[in-house]
Amino acid sequence: MSQADSRKTLAFAALLLGAAAIAFAPIFVRLADTGPTASAFWRVALAAAPLWLWLRLSPRAETAARLPWKPLLIAGLCFAGDLGAWHVSIMYTSVANSTLEANFAPIFVTLGAWLLFRQRVSRLFLIALAVTLGGATLLIGPNFALGGRALLGDALGVLTAVFYAGYMLAIKAASERTGTASIMAVSTGIAALALFPYALATADVFLPQSSAGWLVLVGLALIPHIAGQSLIAYGFAHLPASFSSVSLLLQPVLAAMYAWMLLGEAVGPVQMLGGLVVLAGIYLAKRGS
Repeated sequence: MSQADSRKTLAFAALLLGAAAIAFAPIFVRLADTGPTASAFWRVALAAAPLWLWLRLSPRAETAARLPWKPLLIAGLCFAGDLGAWHVSIMYTSVANSTLEANFAPIFVTLGAWLLFRQRVSRLFLIALAVTLGGATLLIGPNFALGGRALLGDALGVLTAVFYAGYMLAIKAASERTGTASIMAVSTGIAALALFPYALATADVFLPQSSAGWLVLVGLALIPHIAGQSLIAYGFAHLPASFSSVSLLLQPVLAAMYAWMLLGEAVGPVQMLGGLVVLAGIYLAKRGS
């Protein structure tokens, strides 16, 4: 295996591990004793200091003048929009529903990669995308007809996908000029600054009410954000944006499993079938990208 192939294999493994880590995010959001917009803020605020320390110790750390500020600013603002919408969606609809809708981002990523980067996709990849999205729809379909609060949660989940696509395209652009540590530290800091006034204005409970509440938020910062998003940023730096985003559709499968195991949210046979189809789509996407 060549060095390039080894790097792509490592990047693919990082992507899948990152998806497994960020799939815990809705579990932590449900367990938090703050409002959902407050947990969105604390997620990035508590992650910022360790990420800046990582950047400080990184041998590839650039000076501020050499950082690609435009894509990093876009990444941070898009991630703030992502979390601001998604954390509310998680509280309004099921974990599986909100996570799946957030991961409709490949539709927008593939379109954006074609429009912005002129990145071509193969016919097999398009088939894989259709298979993966079809499986994702099976996974969540039984919850679409609830209406009311759940319908608003679904709409916010789709809005999350739009922001998430912008975030992924921005970190893909930034990764061509800087390393993962810079991407994570700067975009996280920007997201925290953007989310602070939003959380103060909208959260019914801003501060955790107990030491256990703080531990939940620390877990949200460490596992889904620092570990999960850093692994994903690394994977995006070494793989095509369209393929990377489809691989992340493993996240709703795992999130549904975690919610069933930890929160008692039922997963029916149709949803289980959808999970298997998603995995088949990811495999085809790897072959076709």
